[in-house]
Amino acid sequence: MTDDDSPQVLDPRTAYARWAASYPPHAHNPLMQAEERAVLSLFPVDLRGRRVVDAGCGSGRYMLHALRRGAAHVVGADLSPEMLERARAELGADQVAVTPTLSGRNPPQVDLIEASIAALPLRKGCADLTVCGLTIGHLPALEPVLAELQRITRTGCSILCSDFHPLAYQRGGRREFSASGQRYAVRHTPHFIDDWRRACTALELDIVRVLELPLEPHDIRGTARFDPAALEGPVVIVFELASAASHGRHRRRRALG
Repeated sequence: MTDDDSPQVLDPRTAYARWAASYPPHAHNPLMQAEERAVLSLFPVDLRGRRVVDAGCGSGRYMLHALRRGAAHVVGADLSPEMLERARAELGADQVAVTPTLSGRNPPQVDLIEASIAALPLRKGCADLTVCGLTIGHLPALEPVLAELQRITRTGCSILCSDFHPLAYQRGGRREFSASGQRYAVRHTPHFIDDWRRACTALELDIVRVLELPLEPHDIRGTARFDPAALEGPVVIVFELASAASHGRHRRRRALG
């Protein structure tokens, strides 16, 4: 891609205001397919009676996964009102599918709130599972976001965070999309593994597991826009985190299982 062909880089709020109308509630590109495969491998199979917070929920794809696994209450937070409207429409359309599942006699409670993931209007320890998918790189500072995710997550429970892999960013990869016939890229701050280690040490968060995912051949089959450089290394990084104070007393992944 030449400089003349480079997409315009937008701040996240502006970008998602333009992207929301065409943003599906499922993994819709190779990177997201690899990311979702990894995140769901860490999801508890049974979330009956549990409260799940999706920080940076976008169109609600992880909220839908939590509902399908029986979550009693899901909360989605996003800074973009346009993406929240997209999530509201998708969740409403999906209620017939999720209500008769594992959630029990009462239909699940679904809440959507407009908020930054660094300042969530939620009480301490309210979440039995916190998910933050492909959102942390939208903010320049890592530690304040992780501190907020830690605050809202109940002791002994998991925080699952995914992001665009910093090595993929170094190779020239970008979060790009099309709107009204133009190409755009979302402004992104790469956070390296050492950055995560420093932030987690400061917050007394344990890094329970790190998954670094490359693309698989079935991820790219039929993809119109594909950069072959994406096959040269990992494109997504996923962290499972737990409060260090509780990690020694609890199993790695029993709190919700």
